[in-house]
Formats: sequence, C-alpha cells, structure tokens
Amino acid sequence: MGSLAAAASERRAHAVLVPYPAQGHVTPTLKLAVLLHARGLHVTFVNNESNHLRLLRTRGARALDGAAGFRFVAMDDGLPPCDADVTQDNWALCHSIWKTCLPRFKKLIAGLDADADADVSGFSRRVTCVVADSNMAFGLRAARELGLRCVTFWTASICGLLGYYHYQHLLDRGLFPLKSEADLSNGYLDTTVDLIPSMPTDLRLRDLPSYVRNTDRDDIMYNFFIDVTTTMSTLADAMVVNTFDELDTPLMDATTALFPPIYNVGPLHLTARNNLPADSPTAGIVLNLWKEQEEPLRWLDGRPPRSVVYVNFGSTTVMSKEHMLEFAWGLANSGYAFVWNVRSDLVKGDDGSDAFQLPPELTTAMEARSMLSTWCPQVKVLEHEAVGVFLTHSGWNSTLESISAGVPMVCWPFFGEQPTNCRYKCTEWGIGMEIPGDVHRGEVEALIREAMDGEKGKEMRRRVAELRKSALISAQCGGRSMQNLDKLIDQVLLA
Repeated sequence: MGSLAAAASERRAHAVLVPYPAQGHVTPTLKLAVLLHARGLHVTFVNNESNHLRLLRTRGARALDGAAGFRFVAMDDGLPPCDADVTQDNWALCHSIWKTCLPRFKKLIAGLDADADADVSGFSRRVTCVVADSNMAFGLRAARELGLRCVTFWTASICGLLGYYHYQHLLDRGLFPLKSEADLSNGYLDTTVDLIPSMPTDLRLRDLPSYVRNTDRDDIMYNFFIDVTTTMSTLADAMVVNTFDELDTPLMDATTALFPPIYNVGPLHLTARNNLPADSPTAGIVLNLWKEQEEPLRWLDGRPPRSVVYVNFGSTTVMSKEHMLEFAWGLANSGYAFVWNVRSDLVKGDDGSDAFQLPPELTTAMEARSMLSTWCPQVKVLEHEAVGVFLTHSGWNSTLESISAGVPMVCWPFFGEQPTNCRYKCTEWGIGMEIPGDVHRGEVEALIREAMDGEKGKEMRRRVAELRKSALISAQCGGRSMQNLDKLIDQVLLA
C-alpha cells in the first residue's frame, strides 16, 4: 500500500460513488471506484434499485458481494419497478432524478453513517466524501448540505460538456427553441454556432448535444442539463473526467475557466487495468447489465488482421426496423465480415414492439460472414487484431475504447452529446466518418469500404494510432492519469 493509501486508511476516508443508472455511466464509475479502493479508501457504490436487481438476475446472486471495504447498496430512483432487462426511459429517469432523489440520497448517507457507528459489516468509517456522476446533481447538493467533500464525475466528453454548458447562451441568442418541427429538416440545424470559446467557429447547431433539437422551451432534457452544468460549476470541489490530457488539450483552457479544478484520469478502462494491484480484491467485479457472450472472440480468432467490421450501437440507442434493414444490407453488401451486437431492445416498431426478424434472403447473404450477438466484451473485441473498423453510435466509452485499440470509426450518433463526439472524430481528430441520420444501405456500404481500405481510411488509421499512443502513455502504470487521480485523493478527498 502506497503513502496515499496509508493516509486514506489513517484518515478513515469513505467515499460514496453514485453513477447515473445507465451502462455508459456505470462502467467508468466502477473503474474509478476500484481505483479509489486500491488507494485505501472505503467505497460504497450506489446503484438504483432497477439496475441492482437486474445485475443480480443477469450476473448471479453473488455479483454484488463486493469486497472488504467495498460494498454495493441500492437506492430508489422514484420510478415504478421494472422487471424487464431493458434500458430505462432516459427522459423519465432524468426527471425523477432531478426532482425526487435528494432526500432519498441524504437518507441513504445517514443510514451508512448509522451502520458505521454500529460497525456493521466491517464498515466502521462514516462517509467523508461523495463522488457523484455529474448527471446526479443531487449528490453534490446532499454533500454540501451535510458538510462533506464533493467531486463531480463527468463520464462523457469535454466537447460535449462545453456544448451542454452553453445551452443557456443558445436561448439568449434565439437559437433555441426551434420555431417549428420544420426546422429539423429545412437546413436550420446547419446554422453555425460561433459562441463557444475554443470550439470551432464553423460548429453547427446539429453538432451540439441533441436536446436543442426541440420546439419546447420547457423541455425536460434541455433544462436538466442546464441544471447539471450549473451545479457542477458552483457546488463541486473538483471535477474528474474520463479523458486524457493530450486528446482534449485544445479545449482545456475554456473548460478550466468554467469549472472547479479538473483531474483527467482516462481512458479509465486502461488506467484501472494498468494501475490495479494484481491481487486487488475488486479487480474481477463487473457491472454489465447484459450477460457477455464470448463467442464473438472465438469467431474472430484466425481471421486476417483488420478484416472485420465491429458493430455496436451501445446500451441506449434504438432504431426503426427500416434503419435496421438498411444497416444490415449495407454491411452484407460491403463484402466484409462483421460482428454485430444486437440487443433485444435495439429495434422498435411503430407500435412500440421490439420483435424483429431479418428476412431470409438477408440472413442468407450475411450468414457466411457475420456473427450476431446480444452483448460481448467490447474492449477485448476492439483489441483483437482481426477488427479493422468500428461502426458505432459515438458514445464516449466506445470512442475511448476504439481510440485505445487504434481502431478508426464509422459513426451514426443517436442522442445526447454523441453528435458532438461524432463531429470531433470526423473533423477535428480525423479518425471517423459519419453516416447521415436517415440511413441508406448504399451509404453504409460505401463508408465501410472507404474506412476499411480507402485512402481516407488509411489516414484515419494513421491518426488514431497517434492518439492510441498518447492514451497508452497517459494510462500506463504511474502515468499522468494515475498521477492526476492521486492528486485528487490528496488535494480533495483527503483535504
């Protein structure tokens, strides 16, 4: 145990971590939690009840046993119980979190302190700090009211964060709300937005986080993120970000001027892998809401290097049956082999149903060159030498994992800050190409072929290799990202 870990033990530090209850937030928060635990902090990890029960169903009764000094607890999110293994409705979840969770979280902390006083389950440390997902702004409010140290954890991209922060300025400039639904398709979204410091002056409205594509000034998601960014900037003692310094250097001056001290600790999947002790009792803890399938890895073995397209639209994207068919035909017609994660709730029909079957002629066209799964170990798949391109929704975890593996991307952003991530990958970093929102099989086929073997694809591969090198250096044992985490512990969590 290093000096910081010893100090944490001596100071009896106990951090409560609360992620937003979606897979893309739970995963990096768990990585951060196990790193804090490895540095000697006691950790309580708070799932909402829906995910807590789902993890027990998916991963077994012992999935949330934790370890000495590391435990899982559940908290009601205010929504009706759901037994289905599907992603919770994002809009309803955000509204409930925003309006109802503060008193429940304060009650949870009081219960943890009561357990500590009674020395229940070996947790004799009262709560000293809260590390709350930025979307869980109630965590910062509770910490302030209770006199605890508080850190906000921004799990998404810096470019997305700056987009959200300037939502209010879009309203002030008259760019939001849209005048009518026609503005979604009449070219209005191509209006340039030159009001965000350090971001490109030719940034378009469509490149910003998607909740500005709305005619309602009182839209829940628009106002939710105004509240989130305001709370981050005014209440947090510090901000942790899942990125690495070299990737976001051009944006950091503007970001540090708006927010509390920032500690970049990513890519967290690498930082945790490289800096956890080999005998760490938390190293094997996994919080995947879907049961992972190993078959895609075996299917990839023996295939030529960079010959396979990996397809995954993340844990929340949904698409129409028509779009599903266009993607499937585009992939089939490209001529390349592909691995495709098709969640049970990926496709939604007009009637809200998710029952979907590929037509027999498409199944025949795909079967010799495709592997369909429901969920796979994505990091391992992207790091497999057979994977040449990643067709992705442009979520931040997927983006970092693809960069870290040196795999260029073809992007179809769905919502949130994914359009902003897509813009940066395609234009600022030069590691991706975008499929338009209204998907056509011919475009899918052409972009896949260009990304795999075209001249632009070769340039994308060269540029992502450069970023990969920086990511690996930052996340190496004792690298800059781990140094930043140690500074966070010393300067904030133990202060």
